[in-house]
Amino acid sequence: MRRILVVRNDKIGDFMLAWPSFAALKQSQADSLVVALVPKYTRDLALLCPWIDEVITDCTKSGSKAQQQELVSTIRNYNFDDYICLFSNTRNALLGFKCRIPYRLAPATKLAQFLFTDTLKQKRSQSAKPEHVYNVDLIKYYLSKHQLSSIEGAPAYLEFEQESLKHVKQALLPEFALNKRLIMIHCGSGGSANNLSLEQYAKLMFAMYQLDSNFVFCLTAGPGELEQTQKLADQATKLALPLFVFESTSGLEHFCQVIACADLFIAGSTGPLHIAGALNVPTVGFYPAKRSSTPLRWQTLNSDNNRLAFSPDTKENVPDDLSSIDPVLCAKQINQWLNCTASKSFHQL
Repeated sequence: MRRILVVRNDKIGDFMLAWPSFAALKQSQADSLVVALVPKYTRDLALLCPWIDEVITDCTKSGSKAQQQELVSTIRNYNFDDYICLFSNTRNALLGFKCRIPYRLAPATKLAQFLFTDTLKQKRSQSAKPEHVYNVDLIKYYLSKHQLSSIEGAPAYLEFEQESLKHVKQALLPEFALNKRLIMIHCGSGGSANNLSLEQYAKLMFAMYQLDSNFVFCLTAGPGELEQTQKLADQATKLALPLFVFESTSGLEHFCQVIACADLFIAGSTGPLHIAGALNVPTVGFYPAKRSSTPLRWQTLNSDNNRLAFSPDTKENVPDDLSSIDPVLCAKQINQWLNCTASKSFHQL
């Protein structure tokens, strides 16, 4: 039995886009022990992943010297055969080296690549493929180097029992929202990619509601995002829109279950958007136009007909500035899209 440590110890969205790589590895190496190294804030998500056997919590670079030493000791005790870094940086490279793992693979980027025993040139900076495809390509390379066949199974979706989701939705929805299409909007950014302004979101909601009064809006807020979300709620309430606010205070698993209840999830390129994509919930994403942040590079995992993306026109605007996106035009496109494609896959709980 091979013991494999897979590293994806950055943000929530990045980890969700690693799910297909964990699936590709475990489905091709069913008898191997697949362990994920993740930070505390994505540990709950790793525990939900059916293709991960065990989870090691990374103290991250902010951990004390004693915590760093304990992490090295924990990893060494596993006697890993292989170390696959989906996210390569100097710290991750040194960690695999210090833990004396014989085979260490990562994308060939930065000076850190010289601390690995094997690398794959991917040129991720060109953003020619989605991030989840780059991750799977690294796994396929690993399998080929070990003369193992790559087995591709069903899409790597996060799934919950429908009965449990019914209870979550019943507890979530206020009475006025019953039998309505539940549109979730996450206006926070989590410190990652830019998002629409609150004014743009308010205009988007109003325009969407004018086109379809069967919508009810749920404004979601993660840790530290309630104040901003409440400001959006105040603006939308003045427009007489049916809405309520959900603050995630019961952990990531429950937040995932809440997102799974949505008929449509709208956000910038943030962790919650990628959770929705992994749940195959229809998503509308707003992305900067710069090459490192395009809709292609950070494409969500949901099926093609459940995915719609907007970004500014780079010919006339600053690529990182989303202020030129017209929410009224977006609302019209979203409405048309829902009626033509994604509405066919809306799930009724």
